[in-house]
Amino acid sequence: MRHLDADWVASEKFNRARRRAVVQDLLAPLHRAPVDLLPFEEIRQKLHLDSGTYQGLQDVPLDHIVGSVERYLDFNRAFLPRKETLRQRWQGIVTLQGRVPPVKLYQVGDIYCVVDGHHRVSVARQDGALAIEAEVWEYQTRVPLDPETTLEELLIKEEYLEFLEHTRLDESRPRQYIELTSLGGYRELECQIASYQVVLSQIDERSFSFEETAAYWYDMIYTPVLQIICQKDMLEGFPGRTEADLFMWVLGHQQELSEAYGYTVPMTEATDTVRARHSTRWPRRALLAIQERLRGPSRRHRSGCDM
Repeated sequence: MRHLDADWVASEKFNRARRRAVVQDLLAPLHRAPVDLLPFEEIRQKLHLDSGTYQGLQDVPLDHIVGSVERYLDFNRAFLPRKETLRQRWQGIVTLQGRVPPVKLYQVGDIYCVVDGHHRVSVARQDGALAIEAEVWEYQTRVPLDPETTLEELLIKEEYLEFLEHTRLDESRPRQYIELTSLGGYRELECQIASYQVVLSQIDERSFSFEETAAYWYDMIYTPVLQIICQKDMLEGFPGRTEADLFMWVLGHQQELSEAYGYTVPMTEATDTVRARHSTRWPRRALLAIQERLRGPSRRHRSGCDM
């Protein structure tokens, strides 16, 4: 009777886990939260990972285990079982009541992928555990990963890695972290650096390497604009965006405004325009006031009042 009760409890736990998996998968588009596990092979290829280094036995936070080597379709991001075929093994883990061997994980940045022990991770999460004992092999990467990383963001991380490989900014400016949230942004930054390379060579009448130019660009263009963005607390009006996203917008708007008004618009004016046009917090009248302010110097310049 006791054995039957244990089997019934294990079956009910699996049933609840399956129902939760179905509900989470259905609601994922509404919550805009990652619902699928990250395939380790995708991570390995996109981030050019070499061999892992054994880190020994350690307790790993369960909410940082968001990937799998082979079974990324069997469980969702919360390690809830998606398939009925997982029942027997899953219920068997439940009946063992925690007397299970350590799982095996690959670590990349702040995330972990399961090599062996998917059912153990799934049951532990269902039981409300915070951590699990694991043997860990760590793979070094130049690009940070966190538990919220999605497959789409992994493509952006791949671009970021290529950007670092070309600019070596993580070596020349170790504290930098240029985080963009859309594809193609890092290639656009590389085009900016290439243009700046031409300007520096003309000014100093000598050649500059791309890596050397990138360091100057970071110090003389990126960092000053970033300081303005931070001083104006612009991120508060742009949920889900980063300082680097705003940098791209500000530079684009500065060029657009300069062409429209016939003079080099100050960076502070460009940041105000970005905030007024796109922020969720600034009213429409703020944009009109900025446009009027920009037209003033333009008219004076054309009339010769500043000569």
